[in-house]
Amino acid sequence: MNKTELVAAVAEKAGLTKKDAEEVVNAFTDTVIKALKKGDKIQLVGFGTFEVTKRNARTGRNPLTGESMKIAASKAPKFKAGKAFKDALN
Repeated sequence: MNKTELVAAVAEKAGLTKKDAEEVVNAFTDTVIKALKKGDKIQLVGFGTFEVTKRNARTGRNPLTGESMKIAASKAPKFKAGKAFKDALN
């Protein structure tokens, strides 16, 4: 499912226009990104948790040349599915 299909599904489920549903989807993603940038953790009970993990600097290897290279430290988003979400899939 891509963003357009998600917007259409949200519009149908919530009884909104596609334009309103797109604004809701965009507001949700923007809010999640802003919160994670600030270092906050977002917990949606029954759905899951969004958080930021830190990756330490490390030495990697270029697969083409075999040359060692330094990989800088970085932050990465992480999502952990909640129990109700996992149970719904099984």
